Amino acid sequence: MSWQEQIEQELAKAATGLREGNDGLARVCARRAVALGAQAWGKRGNRKAWPADAMNQLRKIQEEEAFPLEMREAAQRLLTKVTQRDQAPVSTDPIADARLILTHLDQLT
Repeated sequence: MSWQEQIEQELAKAATGLREGNDGLARVCARRAVALGAQAWGKRGNRKAWPADAMNQLRKIQEEEAFPLEMREAAQRLLTKVTQRDQAPVSTDPIADARLILTHLDQLT
């Protein structure tokens, strides 16, 4: 299965989670889609591999000042735990945030 197929599969699971009211599943799948995209981006550009887990990859994206601000903000929203809603921005549409990051990664290749 190609990277893109794996990414779309995770985003489809995220959409199912949202439809079923399972925000946690939607966020986890959106994070995994971004991690897959970041891994593919790294391999396409022969970049040093980032840690494989989604949370660490999102942290790398959020911290990378060379990335556009909107991409880093989307990563921050996906990183924020739902239990921290009162303290930090939480993504209300994790799929849109994931797609925003994935689009930027595709454009940076």
